Amino acid sequence: MPYNLDLEDRIDRLASRFGELTKKKMFGGVGYMLGGNMCFGIHKDYLVLRTSPEQAEKLLKKEYFEPFDITGRPMKGWLMVSPDAAETDEQLLDLLKLGADYARTLPKR
Repeated sequence: MPYNLDLEDRIDRLASRFGELTKKKMFGGVGYMLGGNMCFGIHKDYLVLRTSPEQAEKLLKKEYFEPFDITGRPMKGWLMVSPDAAETDEQLLDLLKLGADYARTLPKR
């Protein structure tokens, strides 16, 4: 199953707000990197979001969020976000900000 190209277009339209993002094909979808660190991406129909493990724990208690687990081993701080959580560009932007803000705290790669 290809990844959600409509979501990619929406992210691409908002991406300039985050500075120098690079886009890379990964996990059968696409990932967006800031300073060499993944901050968000797309897997199938899901937005993939990378946050701190603490933020991820909080978000997992909410509807629309689940662990990013495509190998049988969930990654700490990585989430799959249902398309229902990002129906508007404002909702999507809020989610993307979480990933970008976290990536900025990481050492550049």
